[in-house]
Amino acid sequence: MNSKLKKMKRIFISVLFAGIYLISFAQFDKETMDSLRRLTEMDYQYMLHELQINHVRPGADGNNPSAPNAANYDESRANPYPLLPDPLIMKNGERVVTPEMWQQKRRPEILEDFDREIYGRIPENVPSVHWTITGTIHDTLDGIPSIKKSLVGTVDNSAYPAIQVQIKAELYIPKALKKPVPVMLEFGFILSPERINIMRQNEKMRQYIPDWPGKILAKGWGYAVLDPVSIQADNGAGLTQGIIGLTNKSQFRKPDDWGALRAWAWGASRLLDYFGSDPDVDAQKVGIAGHSRYGKAALVAMAYDQRFAIVYCSSSGEGGAKLHRRNIGEIVENLANPGEYHWLAGNFIRYAGPLTWNDLPVDSHELIALCAPRPVFIGCGSLGERWVDPKVCSWQPWRLDLYMNLWGKKVLKPRNFLQS
Repeated sequence: MNSKLKKMKRIFISVLFAGIYLISFAQFDKETMDSLRRLTEMDYQYMLHELQINHVRPGADGNNPSAPNAANYDESRANPYPLLPDPLIMKNGERVVTPEMWQQKRRPEILEDFDREIYGRIPENVPSVHWTITGTIHDTLDGIPSIKKSLVGTVDNSAYPAIQVQIKAELYIPKALKKPVPVMLEFGFILSPERINIMRQNEKMRQYIPDWPGKILAKGWGYAVLDPVSIQADNGAGLTQGIIGLTNKSQFRKPDDWGALRAWAWGASRLLDYFGSDPDVDAQKVGIAGHSRYGKAALVAMAYDQRFAIVYCSSSGEGGAKLHRRNIGEIVENLANPGEYHWLAGNFIRYAGPLTWNDLPVDSHELIALCAPRPVFIGCGSLGERWVDPKVCSWQPWRLDLYMNLWGKKVLKPRNFLQS
C-alpha cells in the first residue's frame, strides 16, 4: 500500500470514530449526514483504487424523464442482453438432470459466482452469537393476545473489542399456543409502543403500520422482526463498523468481502439458530420477508440458507429479483454508485465500468433457483412499481424449469401486472 493510501486510511479511521461519536448524540442532523457522506466517499474511492477503476457509469434517474440517463420503461429497449446464463448447465457444459446433481455440483458453482462477484464472501473468522431474552411481556398485536420476547444477539468480539455488535429482534407468539408454531420473520424496524401510538394518531403515518403480523397471529403463527442496522449500518461509512467491521478489525474491505445484504442475511440465519432452541417455535417452518432493500436481503437469506422454508420479497428490484441484464428502472449502475455500493461486494462495481452487465457470470434468476424447491413469492404491490421492474413477478421461466423438471413441484401461475 502506497503512502497516499496509508494516509487516507489513517484519516478515514480517525474521522470514522469522530463520526460515530456524533451519530450517538445527534442522529440525522446535517452535521452527521455530512460526516457520513464524507466517510462513504472515502471508502468508495478506496474501493475504486483497489479495483483500478477511474470511471463508473451513472445510475438511472428515476425522477427526471428528460435526463440523459433517465430510467427506461420501454420494453423494446429492456433486453439489450436477452441471453441469460442457464442455471441447469454446469461450468463443464454438463446439464443438471437430478436434484442430487443440482445440490452437490451446480448449486456450489452458482454460490461461488454470487460470493465473488455480487454479494461477497462471509469471512471464515466470523464470530459466534449468544442470544439473550431481555424481556418477556404479555401483549397484544393488532388486538391478538400474544407473548412478546425481546431478543438481543451479542456477537463475540473478543478478537477485536473495539467494536460491539448487538443484534436486536422481537418475537411475538400467540398466547393461546398449544405447540411450537411456525414463524414469519421480517427484516424491519423495531418501534417502541410510544412510537407506534404516535403513528396511529397520524393519518399519513398510519398507512405505514402493517396489519399482516396480526393476521399471522390470528392464524396461530408467530411473527418476528429483525433490525438489520443493528447488524450492519446501511451506508458505506459503516463498513468499518458492524459485523463487517468487526471481522475486518475496522479495515477497508477487500473487493470480494461481503456487503450489507449478505451481512443482514447472515444475521437472519443467526436468529434462525436461536429459533431452533426456543420451545415455542417450530424452527422447521420459519419464513422470511422484506420490502425494497430488505426484500433483497430476504431473497439472499433464502438462497443461501436452506433452512428457511419460504420467502416473500417485496419490490426487491436490482440486487434482488430483478434481472441485472434488464434495462428497466433501477439498474446495475445505481447499486454500483456511492449511495448503494455498500450493499454488495466491491467487485460488483466493475460491472458499471469497465465491464458490462453481460459480463456477469450469474443473474438473479439463478438467485431464485438457489431457493428451489422451496416456495418463493415475489411481489411488487397491487399495481406494481416500475422502478423495480414488475415484469419479473410474472416471468421467471428458469425457476419454473427447476421446479417442474427436477422436483416435480406445482408452481402457482403468477399474476401479470403489465397486462393491458
